Amino acid sequence: MKKIILPSGYTPSSDEEYMNPLQLEYFKQKLLAWKGELLEESRETLHHLREENWNEPDLNDRASIETDTTIELRTRDRYRKLIDKIEEALKRIETGEYGYCEETGEAIGLKRLQARPIATLCIEAQERHENYEKQHTEDEY
Repeated sequence: MKKIILPSGYTPSSDEEYMNPLQLEYFKQKLLAWKGELLEESRETLHHLREENWNEPDLNDRASIETDTTIELRTRDRYRKLIDKIEEALKRIETGEYGYCEETGEAIGLKRLQARPIATLCIEAQERHENYEKQHTEDEY
């Protein structure tokens, strides 16, 4: 794949061909930057956990540390799952599938991808999926 250089301040526009090389490079860079931020925050968490005083004599302080750590680890687990989705989106860019609904094959749309660059469904398919889950969750009660 030929190296694409984005013009300074480039933002995808509906005036362009959908998922042209500039748009794909834009989303690739956006995804890589997001992944980098998540990895950096994870490194900071690991550093923080190594530095934490786990032998706090006061039980309340120790409980507070454990609660904070649990919340932090849950957040990092969400980040790990998000990084997996970012990796999947990067693969879709490489294979030419990025930006298209995996259910209908229709364009997901630039606005939706700007807001959620890991999106795999167009709005209509996402709404159908959410309504299906909502109905089946309600059926269980």
